[in-house]
Amino acid sequence: MLPGEIQQRRPFRSRAEEALLALLRTTDRVRSALGRVIESYGITPQQYNVLRILRGAEPEGLRTLAITERLIERAPGITRMIDRLEAKGLVGRERRGEDRRCVHVRITAKGLKLLEALDDPVDRADREAFSCLSRQELATLISLLDRVRHHNETLEQSRRRR
Repeated sequence: MLPGEIQQRRPFRSRAEEALLALLRTTDRVRSALGRVIESYGITPQQYNVLRILRGAEPEGLRTLAITERLIERAPGITRMIDRLEAKGLVGRERRGEDRRCVHVRITAKGLKLLEALDDPVDRADREAFSCLSRQELATLISLLDRVRHHNETLEQSRRRR
């Protein structure tokens, strides 16, 4: 249980605090396991996410801003991340149209080959991370996480409008 894992001696202030800490702790554990798989192929989990997004956008590619909007985790410095991926030959950039600021990024054949090599190990890591849950429990977990995420997105949008 979480209190023992984090050596907490006092009760949580609320069930919401306990839920948040449990979610963050769980995210850290699952992310670490997945990260070990991905990093063994010479890229970071954030770079993997960008490549995964670009594979889904083939053959058109995406503008840098569109990549940022699709990221699982917000990542500052998307331009530097794309610079590193380009230096590894995993993505390419091209300017389209009159607006020289508009840069489209596409995954290269080398990037596609890397993702193909990662598909099975990542699938195995995903399954292993949640192998303690039944299909129904997974569906429930996904539904609950969707509700919490959308609620917090609504709260954030509401704060921005103020």
